[in-house]
Amino acid sequence: MSAALPTPAVLHSEWIKIRSLRGTFWSLISVLIATVGIQTLTAAALGEADEGMGEDPLLAAFYGLNFGQIAAIAFGATAFSAEFHNGALRTSLTAVPDRTRFYLSKIAMLGVLALVVGQFAGLLTFTAGQAFMGERALALGDPGTVRAVVGCGLYLTLMTLFAAGLTAVLRSGVAVLSILIPFVVMVSFVVGSAASGVGQFMPDRAGQAMMRSQSYGDLGPWAGLGVLALWAAVAVLGGWLAVRRRDA
Repeated sequence: MSAALPTPAVLHSEWIKIRSLRGTFWSLISVLIATVGIQTLTAAALGEADEGMGEDPLLAAFYGLNFGQIAAIAFGATAFSAEFHNGALRTSLTAVPDRTRFYLSKIAMLGVLALVVGQFAGLLTFTAGQAFMGERALALGDPGTVRAVVGCGLYLTLMTLFAAGLTAVLRSGVAVLSILIPFVVMVSFVVGSAASGVGQFMPDRAGQAMMRSQSYGDLGPWAGLGVLALWAAVAVLGGWLAVRRRDA
């Protein structure tokens, strides 16, 4: 009887899980709050200063993304790590014995929610931040701005999936947060300070090429997003293999 659950019902159950877990739900909301809020506050403080907010005004328009991505990582990690507490995974697999369908349904729901919130975050971050930029303000019709707004949402989505897949592999949200947050905040910043070499292929550095007005190293905007998508795909594939092969 459980195996006959239709896929829409499985997706709905995943939404109920996310909505019911306070920490997971608020980490999703925090993606929007952190990205938009920090961008707005920073633009209000520095937008009309002589030094501005950086050499690349388009990238500077999404400065808040550096904080929103931490919330996105937390969302992906906490949403999946809940399955490894108190036998929750056994219960989930009892309801949905097909492990592939269970896993892909969970990944799909995480991706859709992250994409919706991420696209709102991208648009609001840009418009709210530029309201404080004075004569330096960019408009949505300027070259690269629409691509950057869309790229912001895609970036946050891929970071969420990257964290979720890695959590399925490691079976620990704490471990993933301990690895990924220092990785994108410190390690990637140090290694990726040069646009050439291995630094440009770090997931956050590559993905943020979508928000740059010029190519970053050898990567154009879409190529950079493709590199991040490859990181996320490897993590999601690894998570699928782990869920299929390990005991619940």
